[in-house]
Amino acid sequence: MPQLASFGGVGLIAFVVDVGGYNLLRATAMPDQVIWAKVISVTIATGVAWLGHRYVTFRRTRRPAVVKELLLFLLANGGGLLIASGCLFLSHYVFGFTSALADNIAGNVVGLLLGTLFRYFTYRFLVFRTPQEATS
Repeated sequence: MPQLASFGGVGLIAFVVDVGGYNLLRATAMPDQVIWAKVISVTIATGVAWLGHRYVTFRRTRRPAVVKELLLFLLANGGGLLIASGCLFLSHYVFGFTSALADNIAGNVVGLLLGTLFRYFTYRFLVFRTPQEATS
């Protein structure tokens, strides 16, 4: 339970960075580029999440090989990004829900929830796994 609570706390901070960054980009520099705004906001939030999960959530099971861990983390987050962007794409371009509210619901509620489930299990069982866990 403490690990799950920590995962949620780090995730909440990354969520604020993601949603805040997305809406800031959408309101200023990228009003018509919803997918790219999401990609940029998720990229920044990913950096925040990696540091938080490495040094707080999974500190006891992190890999000694930092580069390998980071690459696996980036791959896991790429999957989460695809899920969130896919939800946003479907809502915005396929179903025609183009308001800022609809985009936020699709990308930052539905996509985020599905992506978070994917990321938690990927982090736990692939990214932040000690060599001892891999052999057992």
